[in-house]
Amino acid sequence: TAAAKRIVGRVHRTPIVTSRTVNNLTGLEVFFKPENLQKTGAFKIRGAVNAVMRLKEEASSTKGVVTHSSGNHGQALSFAASMAGLPCVVVVPENAPAVKARAIEGYGAEVIFCKPTPTARVETCEKIASERGFVVIPPYDHPDVMAGQGTIACELLEQIEELDAILVPVSGGGLSSGIALAAKHLKPSIRVFLVEPSDKGMEKCLQAGERLWPNPPQMMKTIADGLRLQQVGQLTWPVLRDLVEKRTVAVDDEEIVAGMKFVFERMKLVVEPSGAAPVAAVLSDKFSVIAKEHGLKRVAVVISGGNVDLTKLPW
Repeated sequence: TAAAKRIVGRVHRTPIVTSRTVNNLTGLEVFFKPENLQKTGAFKIRGAVNAVMRLKEEASSTKGVVTHSSGNHGQALSFAASMAGLPCVVVVPENAPAVKARAIEGYGAEVIFCKPTPTARVETCEKIASERGFVVIPPYDHPDVMAGQGTIACELLEQIEELDAILVPVSGGGLSSGIALAAKHLKPSIRVFLVEPSDKGMEKCLQAGERLWPNPPQMMKTIADGLRLQQVGQLTWPVLRDLVEKRTVAVDDEEIVAGMKFVFERMKLVVEPSGAAPVAAVLSDKFSVIAKEHGLKRVAVVISGGNVDLTKLPW
């Protein structure tokens, strides 16, 4: 794809990691895609680089870029903008982990804090865009961001033969919709399963084929700070509705912490709670039932990121 060509040499092609323990526990062949080893510590750099590079190609007079992010997309856009020589502002909710705000500044962006609501994030972002003439590059609801995240699926299908399914965490849906679009295009028979925090209600929406969330958009209480957004985006929703499996794997905080601990102890990888959610999912009883029903044998798990505050580990 065009996105894959655009990001080559600018982001890491992350390896595949396997665990005999996981294979024994699940009865599956499980392949982990550790995007915690990616530049800026998460998958978000793929979408950010693709969006910024496309902007440079098509609108060379761009004054700068602005986004809202609780952390990983902010770091990624900051990194991508400095690589492209563009000024960058990131609007961050007041309750975001301090380590993430510091890292955003470390990559060269200006951080502006706002109230921790989805509406405040968007409004602050749009205000800066209009005042400074910057282009908004949102964290997930943007075709170039989605296409950039989809490059993970391109790599997975090159790295692993005869892959049956991909497990991917969902927040706003940029990662999951990008992966679903690319994976289904390259291999129509593949199944994409979403992993969601237990209060998200994504499965009900998928099964009804409509958005059932209360408005205005809410933030959920979950240990996975990257998965706090209850609703998926306006652009990501139709893709997910049409392409991913109607059954999701919901995980609670306890399962996420257990998954996180497992990855630290057994796989020797630093992973944030959002990245541990799909690990918890693949080890869950619910997914075991799903795998048997669909005859799944070879399953990929996207570990989305590793930007965790080491002074606040949940054990």
